[in-house]
Amino acid sequence: MKSYRLSVAGRRLALVLLSAALLIWAFAIWSLASTIRISYHPLEFWPSLQRSLAAGLGVGQVVPALLMLGLIVATPLLIWNLLEEWAAVYTPTPEGLRFESLFGLVLLYPWTTIVAIRPADDDVDEPLDELLLSSDVSTQIAHPLLRFLHRQAFGSHRLPLFTGLEDRDELLTEIRRHTQSHASTHDGTARAA
Repeated sequence: MKSYRLSVAGRRLALVLLSAALLIWAFAIWSLASTIRISYHPLEFWPSLQRSLAAGLGVGQVVPALLMLGLIVATPLLIWNLLEEWAAVYTPTPEGLRFESLFGLVLLYPWTTIVAIRPADDDVDEPLDELLLSSDVSTQIAHPLLRFLHRQAFGSHRLPLFTGLEDRDELLTEIRRHTQSHASTHDGTARAA
């Protein structure tokens, strides 16, 4: 069975995006501290935060601080998405499409749960498709944090087929072949009954 993963160009793009996300995260952390005048030193953090709050924060501090706080929370989720894309491996098997990623994450998407393949974004030059699923297979992930991170990255009823996958068209053909053969087998069984 052939496995499909990001090409060299896809991995390079993921590294560039990951580097940019890390820079944005570092900027947000630094900017939050300078905006509300706090220290990240473990012994100084709470006293400096209390001093800043006691002095009062103006609109010019609150709005940027909230923006930076949003970036501090959201950017690690983006970093996880990029890392999961980096490590993604798709393997068509007789039972279904096996997806592997970080920390031993292995999911089997049975062919019967794949409802359709649809373009995720029509406006891009590079194609990005996603598999639409009839059920949530992320319940196969035992660890609750990994399950949450995987669901927030992909959703519970879809699986993206990334732009930078090597032999991506071959993978799409293989998925279509399997889903059509399982659909016709299922229809034939339903008619016989």
